[in-house]
Amino acid sequence: MAEATGGLELGHVAALLAAGVVAVPLFRRLQLGSVLGYLAAGLIIGPFGVGLFKEPETILHVAEFGVVIFLFIIGLEMRPTRLWSLRKEIFGLGAAQVLGAGLLLTFTGMAAGLSAPVAFIAAMGFVLSSTAVIMQMLDERGEIASPQGSRAISILLLEDLAIVPLLAIVAVMASVMGLAGEGGPPLWRTLLLAVGAVAIVLAAGKFLMNPVFRILARYGGREVMTAAALLVVVGAAWLMDLGGLSMAMGAFLAGVLLSESTFRHQLEADVEPFRAILLGLFFLSVGMSLELSVVLAEWQVVIGGVIAFMAVKAVAIYGVARIFKASERESVERAVLFAQGGEFAFVLYGAALAAGVFDARIAAIASAIVILSMMLTPITTIAVRKLMPAETLNPEEADGVDRAKNLRERVLIIGFGRFAQVVSQPLLARDVDVSIIDTDVEMIQAAGNFGFKVYYGDGARLDVLRASGADKAETILVCVDKPETADRIVELVKAEFPLTKLFVRAYDRGHAIRLVQAGVEYQLRETFESALVFGYQVLIDLGFTHEQAQETLEDVRRRDEDRLAIQMVEGITGGRSLMRGNIRTTKPEPYIKPRREGQALNEEAAEALEEEEEEREKSGV
Repeated sequence: MAEATGGLELGHVAALLAAGVVAVPLFRRLQLGSVLGYLAAGLIIGPFGVGLFKEPETILHVAEFGVVIFLFIIGLEMRPTRLWSLRKEIFGLGAAQVLGAGLLLTFTGMAAGLSAPVAFIAAMGFVLSSTAVIMQMLDERGEIASPQGSRAISILLLEDLAIVPLLAIVAVMASVMGLAGEGGPPLWRTLLLAVGAVAIVLAAGKFLMNPVFRILARYGGREVMTAAALLVVVGAAWLMDLGGLSMAMGAFLAGVLLSESTFRHQLEADVEPFRAILLGLFFLSVGMSLELSVVLAEWQVVIGGVIAFMAVKAVAIYGVARIFKASERESVERAVLFAQGGEFAFVLYGAALAAGVFDARIAAIASAIVILSMMLTPITTIAVRKLMPAETLNPEEADGVDRAKNLRERVLIIGFGRFAQVVSQPLLARDVDVSIIDTDVEMIQAAGNFGFKVYYGDGARLDVLRASGADKAETILVCVDKPETADRIVELVKAEFPLTKLFVRAYDRGHAIRLVQAGVEYQLRETFESALVFGYQVLIDLGFTHEQAQETLEDVRRRDEDRLAIQMVEGITGGRSLMRGNIRTTKPEPYIKPRREGQALNEEAAEALEEEEEEREKSGV
């Protein structure tokens, strides 16, 4: 065994890798998740375990880039329009959770005998949940792109922003308490640096990144593109760090600015391996940082603090979630998921210790409480999910379910609900080779009973598309239920397999417009034709002839096409005159065009019609 040292030698690298390789599969096999596996492995090999490492802080500083890269990847998925749509969740829901939980935790600390300043800093550090733990758990569940995932990201973004005023408050407290040292930068300079860092990142993202990547794509190699992707992440994080802001926030902002770039998928593929390794290293180093000597010496305070802070924070989060109209299940899951401290607590507690607001004992106990809460979060989350089980099956354990792999058929169908089941019939009737993928395990098993082989696979993932033969398919039929998922698949296919034809099921008119703008070969609103056939039968039942009913349907189709063409130019409200409403005061165009133009019965009537037409032209009607 290598001698414990503060440096990082080849033996220590091997120990880190071995810890992750052994612990993560074991904990996943026990259904405890990879996060807890990394944390436990770090505790074992750290200075308070077998003692392979004496200074885990050194590794922690490097491994923090795993969180940074993770936030960059999330930013790539978060277009500016989507981020803007979350502004209410960020500054409404996020601020309410931070303030509500911070207030209750401050009172809890004061009730435990802490002074008001110490209780406030301890509470606000615990309020800042672990971005790494939460995002990793959401990623493993596949919930990052879900509405619940978006709200979780919004809260985490607000918490990242909150570290700046909290650090300023620590400095103010130290000054008021007569503890501040000399030579600290004034507050106005700190704020100016923060604003300047954000401005530089925004300007570089808008005017510099795309031209540079175009040049590198033309004249550089694959390794240069990878280096450039890492430079973007590290550079944005570094600028934010200079401005006193969160490094993760800088990387996230850079990702958002590049989310509409043509190089987005390439950037994501290049930095993904670094994200996975460094994020695992981050969890290992957090596990190493737990001072067992403090836990053993102050076990009553530490255990009581963990239980009290996690319980109080969970209650506060649940209450805020319910106030903001979240469902019972989402409120409980969010309360359990966010009921821990995070990596920003170490920054805040370190600043408080340096300023003299914390003493060494309080800082050590508070840090131990945060680390233990991070370790307990996967366990409490699993326990709650056991009590509130989701109605889904594990594809690895379900009978008759195979993952998509090496599929090479002429047509690929993504999503096999009611719509796709009908679509498949004319293709199979003509012996067209078809591959089908879906993520609903129960549906896949049920389809097998009716003679369909459906493979398990998420069509919104590039690796699954490749495994499903998207690069070989002549046509891809996107028949998923969720429009945002369909948009993601269309975007991936257009970017990675531009020669493949896309036929897409549209959810509504707005979705249809987006699909046309994306350049799909064909789109159809899922209820349009069935509703027309339904209306056709109603007309027949009301006594109209088959010819009249068919003529009416053709007119409706024509008007709908014309209206859609107008909406492509004028927006969703365009072409309203082509629809017939049931308000009698409206004057729509005739639903059925006359077979011949109307004629006046006499000269007086003709003159009256001409005068009416002139008045209509003058008034603009």
